[in-house]
Amino acid sequence: MSKKHQLAADAERLYVNEQMTPEAIAGRLGICEKTVRIWKDEGRWAEKREAYVKSRQQFHEELYDFARLLMKSMKEDIAGNKKLDAGRMHMLMKIIPNIAKVKDYEAAAAKLEGKTAGKDLGKELSKIIEEQLMGEHPDEAPAEAAAPAAQPGGDAE
Repeated sequence: MSKKHQLAADAERLYVNEQMTPEAIAGRLGICEKTVRIWKDEGRWAEKREAYVKSRQQFHEELYDFARLLMKSMKEDIAGNKKLDAGRMHMLMKIIPNIAKVKDYEAAAAKLEGKTAGKDLGKELSKIIEEQLMGEHPDEAPAEAAAPAAQPGGDAE
């Protein structure tokens, strides 16, 4: 592959997948911004970026839906006094950290579109987990959770 083709491929990846601007791409690759803009127009990168963002959002929605279904089935087992299997609990614990990535990606995608993110999936999922699986209500808990954190600092009553 020629150097020009490699630079064009790298520039496209940075624009489509990394959400970089033509100006930032030009600076990073050491090429003229006008060249990047020409490649962008000729290669229809804006359409590719939009399709990429939509596909990522669809995946995130599916991941979120899957986590909710998994939590629902676990809640039903708890309500029916059934033993929770370790596999489902492990799967849920693997999904939870990715929800924060979902939130970050959706915020970046919304910023790209000039909007604010519609949902804060990380906070929403955490709230659902606490309410449904642990029986806690996070809206009521912050005052209780904050009090023990102040004591270790050496402030005695």
